[in-house]
Amino acid sequence: MSVTAPSLPWMTEAAALLERLATTQAAAIERASQWCADAIASDGLVHLFGTGHSRIPVEEMFPRYGSYPGFNPIVELSMTFHTQVVGANGQRQAMFIERTPGLAEVILSNFSFGPRDVMVVFSASGLTAVPVEMARGARARGLRVIAVTSVEQSLSAEPEAAAGGRLLDEADLVIDLCTPHADALCTLEGLDTPVGPGSTITAVAIVNSIKVRVAELLVERGAMPPVITRDSVVGRDRSRALFDQAYREHARRLAGAIDQRRGGG
Repeated sequence: MSVTAPSLPWMTEAAALLERLATTQAAAIERASQWCADAIASDGLVHLFGTGHSRIPVEEMFPRYGSYPGFNPIVELSMTFHTQVVGANGQRQAMFIERTPGLAEVILSNFSFGPRDVMVVFSASGLTAVPVEMARGARARGLRVIAVTSVEQSLSAEPEAAAGGRLLDEADLVIDLCTPHADALCTLEGLDTPVGPGSTITAVAIVNSIKVRVAELLVERGAMPPVITRDSVVGRDRSRALFDQAYREHARRLAGAIDQRRGGG
């Protein structure tokens, strides 16, 4: 008896989305990779920031297998801890905090940025206060800012008054997630709301494309940091050594970036 293959509409749409990303954003990804390689090769850092589900590409960049130091992930639990959904630490609070003007400046004040450092800000909508002000504040400190955002989604609504503008207008370089304004990719018969978000898959594709290209550039310059690698690839002792080397290198770079001038209170 033959079995009809199940329909997988999200995979079909996601494949088309990745193809669109590759054909339209390759130049922007290359430019971002050059900036990131310059920062890491000059002993600096590429800082990555996202709120909500935009924390996913931040964590994808470092630390995990196949990644290396030079990238500094910055997320705030108050805006990214979503699994309780309601009640204490719920989604309503996280969304409220994400719209709080002035918070980005408090976050930025914890760091001392180097002259070649880069800031990458992720926000699918690019319309809320914290990611917009994060980009604005980083530029004011002399960093080159890369915005990873959905241009269609951002232009489909007005920015919130507290944000004072769109993320894409506060960046030196924009990489478009290429997602529709609803983010979700699939429209189903009998359902008037689309399902299956696409921004995560393109955001992850963007950061891994940058990660690999930056590695190529750093190898060419003889400035490649250690890559975290599984023991099935290089053996247990070598894998442990690479982890230790990568963590020590990250700690060394970050020690120079943490601003010690401000005390707690």
